[in-house]
Amino acid sequence: MDELVADLPGTTIYFIRHAESPYTPGNERERGLSDKGREDAQRVSAVLAEEQIELFVSSPYERAIRTIAPLAAAQGKDIAIEEDLRERKMAGADFIIGDRFIQSKQLLYEDFNYSFLGGESSREAQHRAIDVILRLLDEHKGKKIAIGTHGDIMTLMMNYFDPAYNFEFWKQLTMPDIYRLLFKGTKLVEVDRMRFS
Repeated sequence: MDELVADLPGTTIYFIRHAESPYTPGNERERGLSDKGREDAQRVSAVLAEEQIELFVSSPYERAIRTIAPLAAAQGKDIAIEEDLRERKMAGADFIIGDRFIQSKQLLYEDFNYSFLGGESSREAQHRAIDVILRLLDEHKGKKIAIGTHGDIMTLMMNYFDPAYNFEFWKQLTMPDIYRLLFKGTKLVEVDRMRFS
């Protein structure tokens, strides 16, 4: 790291992938958490209780909001909703299921410009989400920011800074999952996966 970057204030982003959410076709925005998901949201709050997070931001999807809501409430903070942090739309209809879902996801990562009918390419989804991240890094330098997110769009955002975050990374994610990213300016300098006790 060069001296100019090293002297910049460190900004920390906590990407918090949502907890377990029962899948119902056509209900992407409104579906909440399962009983296990609600329990895990409390565990997320416990894991991050001492991190002194100053800003809470989320995808507009209920499962992402509800996963970080207990932590935000414990910190006495509101959650700002960012539409462009929504999960990637894979296709215009709910037809990609089972093994085909995994194969389709791999194809989208292998060719960042490919998209299914009615869906977003990796490049399109990454571009609209990373605009939010770059704005947050600019407007909240030196702060700690929690972001309620999803596995696919989180991987694409991390991939923008380091191509090692790819399809194989996405496959090993859990629900929920927490990654702590340290930035100097807009340079990603450290990534830690935060484990549940």
